[in-house]
Amino acid sequence: MSKTDTNYIASSKALFVQYKKLCEKAMAQVQDEDLLKQINANSNSIYLIVKHLHGNMLSRWTDFLISDGEKTWRNRDNEFLQEDNMNREKLMQLWEEGWKCLFDTLDKLTPENLGNIVTIRGEKHSVMEAINRQVAHYSYHIGQIVFVCKIFQSDAWQTLSIAKGKSQEFNNAMQEKKEI
Repeated sequence: MSKTDTNYIASSKALFVQYKKLCEKAMAQVQDEDLLKQINANSNSIYLIVKHLHGNMLSRWTDFLISDGEKTWRNRDNEFLQEDNMNREKLMQLWEEGWKCLFDTLDKLTPENLGNIVTIRGEKHSVMEAINRQVAHYSYHIGQIVFVCKIFQSDAWQTLSIAKGKSQEFNNAMQEKKEI
């Protein structure tokens, strides 16, 4: 077993945690009603993206090593239907339930599992490939959510990373930390 194998699961989990927190900081900036707004008829609201992530996470991570990642009980098309009774609390319940399923599964994986073969819609992936697929998928949708939040907040948006024009200041502060 290589050092890469032993660090891969922890590294993947750290990425998932990073994207989860990033998205939560973005969603916290918008008004409750913004969670349900669609920019246009062809776009998804923040709520719909969260609902889709929830469905995907439950499907992919439930019985991860032993059943296809696209569960027969999943109704993906329903994930993109707006519900009138949705609110922030319910949205966050879906959010947390999906992430819990993912993290519970990651916590049970061992480096020996990384080469195992799992399927998603019948397509074979190593466990490592399946994890990579989900990191990419979730970061894609989280980027959508962050962008929509930025649009809704406009000038009131509080940056989640290095503010424009502040790169050198940030780099200097990081260098000072490193020297301490």
